[in-house]
Amino acid sequence: MKVLLLASGRSKRAKPIEDKNFLSFCGKYLIEHQIEAIQNAGFEEIILIGGAHNMERLGEVAKKHNTKLIEQEDLNEGMAGALISAKLHTQNDDIFVVSSNDIVDPEAFQLMHKAASGSADSYILAYRVHEYFPGGYLTLDGNRITGIQEKPGEGNEPSDLINLVLHIHKNSQSLFEKLENHSSENDDRYERALNELMQEKTVEAVSFEGYWQSVKFPWHALSLLDHFLSQCQTNISPEAQIAETAVIKGKVTIESGAKIFDHAVIQGPAYIGKNAIVANNALVRSSIIGQNSVVGYSTEVARSLVGHDTWFHSNYIGDSVIGDNCSFGAGAICANLRLDEKEIAESSRNKLGATLGDNIRIGVNTSLMPGVKIGSGTFIGSGITIAEDIEPQKFVYGETTLTIKDNRETLDPSARNAMMSSLKKD
Repeated sequence: MKVLLLASGRSKRAKPIEDKNFLSFCGKYLIEHQIEAIQNAGFEEIILIGGAHNMERLGEVAKKHNTKLIEQEDLNEGMAGALISAKLHTQNDDIFVVSSNDIVDPEAFQLMHKAASGSADSYILAYRVHEYFPGGYLTLDGNRITGIQEKPGEGNEPSDLINLVLHIHKNSQSLFEKLENHSSENDDRYERALNELMQEKTVEAVSFEGYWQSVKFPWHALSLLDHFLSQCQTNISPEAQIAETAVIKGKVTIESGAKIFDHAVIQGPAYIGKNAIVANNALVRSSIIGQNSVVGYSTEVARSLVGHDTWFHSNYIGDSVIGDNCSFGAGAICANLRLDEKEIAESSRNKLGATLGDNIRIGVNTSLMPGVKIGSGTFIGSGITIAEDIEPQKFVYGETTLTIKDNRETLDPSARNAMMSSLKKD
């Protein structure tokens, strides 16, 4: 059986995150976590499917994990196009289709590996929900799937099982024929082919109630942060440098070359990447700090995902996703809570900071309001408030109007002397 791991999506809804496959959690890219879970479940041959935008980076991953890599030429063809691009590499083999958008507990891959030995023609991982989810619901006849109903509306669900894109198809030739016979402008060719297959073949549900997170929007990275940190164990490299007065609490991983300075506090679960620095009096809690990043003096990073080569200088970073090679001037903050404490945008979160792409600079004393998104390559000047999303490659600055007049006030030396005297008495 060959695994087709679909990683050619352009992460449009996740912007300003450049490519969600390369979000880094605990020292590994998200796509690497998926590959390892698939391999550990017993699937030996994986074909990564990428696009022109990420082939170079996927190539490095494929080489590292001994997987094949192919390119989807026309990304507008969606999932169907990705599968058809792999047709020549499957040779009518059984295939296991996995979307990089669906992050599941490794148990899910083990369940699918076990199901593959059954007699059905296809198997779909069916996730059991306990409240309405706007996705594809399975219509069932016993354990046989007879159809998928997209977003039926609350109260109209045909079952409590939704479709996750972990699909096994035996004799893939039949599926490819149906894909090639369908055309659609709505990017639903695979779904149409699948529904047709259900009328002719036996497609069974593999029920699953473990961890699942769909990765579509920027704030989903914070849900994944919680998931990966929940698996964090205490592991401090002997090659890390920890000051005697630093405080390490809970389950914390600190990689080689990292430096934790005097009076810094790391409150687990937390992950500090290779060669990262946590400076004096800084606080890192429930966060991941990427390699070569610097958490400067008196900075607090809380419940945030920080990429590689990013620098902070006396900042507050709360509930935020910060990309690679970003820099915050002193006093810049990511606000994370509305004054009315209501949910922020469509995130269903009442605490949500900023999401930054890569290669961004934030000037001193600038405030990023809750939920704002800053595109890659943007520079933001000092002393301003950003309360709206900023597109990539922008330079943002504000004008300060100064009023200058003669100073007619005089200082009374006795006032300062009186204050000093009271301090000495205390």
